[in-house]
Amino acid sequence: MTVSAPTPRAWPLLPLLFFLVVFLGSGLYYTSTDTDFAFYQIKAPVVAMAAIVLFMVMARVAGQRLNASVERLLAGMGHPNIILMCLVFLLAGAFASVSDSIGSVEATVQLGLRIIPAEWVLPALFLISAFIATAMGTSMGTIAATAPIAVGFASATGLPLPLALGAVVGGAMFGDNLSMISDTTIASTRSQGVSLKDKFRINIWIALPAAVVTVLVLIVLGEGEHQVEAKPYTFALVVPYLLVFGLALSGLNVLAVLIIGIVSAGVTGMVLMPDYTLPSMNGAIYKGFEGMFEIMLLSMLIGGLSQLMTDQGGTRWVIERIHGLTRWLKLPLQRAGEVGIALLVVFANVFVANNTVAIVLTGDMARDIATDHGVDLRRSASLLDIFSCVVQGLIPYGAQVLLACSIAAISPLALIGSIHYCWVLAVAGIVAIVVNRPRLSSSASPV
Repeated sequence: MTVSAPTPRAWPLLPLLFFLVVFLGSGLYYTSTDTDFAFYQIKAPVVAMAAIVLFMVMARVAGQRLNASVERLLAGMGHPNIILMCLVFLLAGAFASVSDSIGSVEATVQLGLRIIPAEWVLPALFLISAFIATAMGTSMGTIAATAPIAVGFASATGLPLPLALGAVVGGAMFGDNLSMISDTTIASTRSQGVSLKDKFRINIWIALPAAVVTVLVLIVLGEGEHQVEAKPYTFALVVPYLLVFGLALSGLNVLAVLIIGIVSAGVTGMVLMPDYTLPSMNGAIYKGFEGMFEIMLLSMLIGGLSQLMTDQGGTRWVIERIHGLTRWLKLPLQRAGEVGIALLVVFANVFVANNTVAIVLTGDMARDIATDHGVDLRRSASLLDIFSCVVQGLIPYGAQVLLACSIAAISPLALIGSIHYCWVLAVAGIVAIVVNRPRLSSSASPV
């Protein structure tokens, strides 16, 4: 069953609104009761399933057969983009887990300490986190590995703890935004139908200046020299990260990059550590799979719900409202479309507190807006990733901020003002829209 040119209607959006209200409302409630990780007490996939059931009931009342709704739900969940993202989530989780189990994370941190001048503690934390996140493709894993070091640096040097943690979170978001194996990169490029390489080429011209400004700010805030003690490390443990980063930049298929990374990390562990065996590697891979279960399931459910909303005209209704807003702003057509795309993902991320889910949720709508407004799909993919990273790094109930604050035992509200990179990136993203830069040639790389 194929539905074309549906009549724009608002009611198909109500189940999504239900999902957002329940998810946000429960988080605010548990925050008021001082519950740790308040916004993750109610599991998002369960709420998403309830939203789908609500949609089915409403569609039945509107006259659509239940079997037809189920077929469209399955079509959305089984979309090639969704399936690819799920595979990437699993393999990325496995690579991060195997690398961590052999000590590659710690070795990579120590390598960074050798390369970066030790007296620049805050810039060093930012750059180390950026390097790890770019290689690993995960800001959460980066923060988990680097935040304890930031706490130690702050204690040893007398620097304010929020500044040290803010450098870590900012660096992690910078690396995650640029990484070619990041879930946000995969979600944004697949939803817009563009290549990883082209999205990277646009992102680098927006994110890198923001990172440079951030480093300069951190140098000033560091207030002088601080001695940092480096620990011994084995360079061979860094090789899997360097290999993954190099292969990703070469344009090799992301699934192949991750598989090679997993194998190289496992083999490195077995060669260097006699007690690291094939069962050890197997267990680490499965642990990585388990860590990605929630985001994978939620992506499938949101993909199905998005398909249902689109078939019943909900997506077109949102696009028309965005069109109306951009016309009211009296901006040139392309800039109006880019403003609409940025607003879409910002709005979604504020409610779902997950940048990958926000991109999955708004990807199809963003692509329609880009097509209608003459926006290069490579730019729309970049804008989705950039503005979702901005919001994710600044909301006090986001996983990255909560993780860093739980490690350091400080309030999220005390941290978000010190995540300078995300604030600067927001300005850089707005400037990129206003000046309509960067722009690539008309020819796009194959996806």
